[in-house]
Amino acid sequence: MRYVILPLAAGALLAAAGPARAAEKSSRRTALDDSIDKALAYLARAQEGDGSWRAGGVQRNAAVTGLAVMAFLSAGHVPGEGKYGDAVEKGVRAVLKMQQPSGVIATQAGHVMYHHGICTLMLAEVVGMTDGKLAREVKEKLQKAVNVILKAQRTAGDPRGGWRYQVAQVNGSDISVTGWQLMALRAAKNVGCDVPADVIERAVDYMKRSQDPGSGGFCYMPRAGRPTTACTGTCVLGLMLCGKGKEVPPEAERAGSYLLRHLPRWGELHFYYTVYYGSQAMFQLGGNYWAAYRQALHEALLRNQSSAGAWQGGDVSDSRYGPAYCTSMAVLALTVEYRFLPIYQRGEEPPDRGK
Repeated sequence: MRYVILPLAAGALLAAAGPARAAEKSSRRTALDDSIDKALAYLARAQEGDGSWRAGGVQRNAAVTGLAVMAFLSAGHVPGEGKYGDAVEKGVRAVLKMQQPSGVIATQAGHVMYHHGICTLMLAEVVGMTDGKLAREVKEKLQKAVNVILKAQRTAGDPRGGWRYQVAQVNGSDISVTGWQLMALRAAKNVGCDVPADVIERAVDYMKRSQDPGSGGFCYMPRAGRPTTACTGTCVLGLMLCGKGKEVPPEAERAGSYLLRHLPRWGELHFYYTVYYGSQAMFQLGGNYWAAYRQALHEALLRNQSSAGAWQGGDVSDSRYGPAYCTSMAVLALTVEYRFLPIYQRGEEPPDRGK
């Protein structure tokens, strides 16, 4: 079976939906809107002078900078325009400056492909939402970043089709890192980058091999350990975005039922990562999947936002990356229904928010 990248027509959708969204937002404020606005104001204050954001006490973190930029994009703020236009453009340019001659974008040696996948995804979304000189500059850097991901995909043995922490193929692959690379490739393909179809096919096969036959959830690696909500959300999204036509893959449908049995709980392990992928996955499945998930998501996040607009904590693994990371991931989970980011769109006209 061959898999394709679903076309999203981001520019046309944004042009049609933008004014209507603005009018709606001015006439009908919601708790969700207020929460997102407070969070973005916090992120703008937390930005470093060079355009980057910190992860904990470490400056110039590529992954967190990429996530923060996407948080602004997901609420409709694009580089060089409007209230946060300068902050977004500075963030994009900070990431461009972090790219090495090899094409790699990373500031943490131990987790190169995490950083690289997130930043590549962000650059692809920028190209999909902007035009002009900056878009052309980003597109050139984007293809170099895509080439790194293509080179790093594992091609043999049980890890085949996936990715791991490093570019070199020496230490297997896992669903967590693989999810970011597949999202990046899918977004880059959509804006015209060269992404061979067999790369997508191998990644989808790797995800399918990671499904637990009993529960329908997905594991960190094929036939390794127990299924987790984080890995399950990652794989549902990957299968939905790379599925053939508009059919829901049976593996994704089974996994959606798993996620319904494991709705978001504040403080669970890898909370922000889990709700980032879970919200996108359930939004893509739609219907009762999204309705149930949305309610639990909002209860967990809207009750735990600080007065300053930030999120922090969740669990120890989240806390060590700091409030810019937590806040960016929370915003990305909450804005999925806004559908400004091309990766959030489902190929239909957006309904009124809150319905």
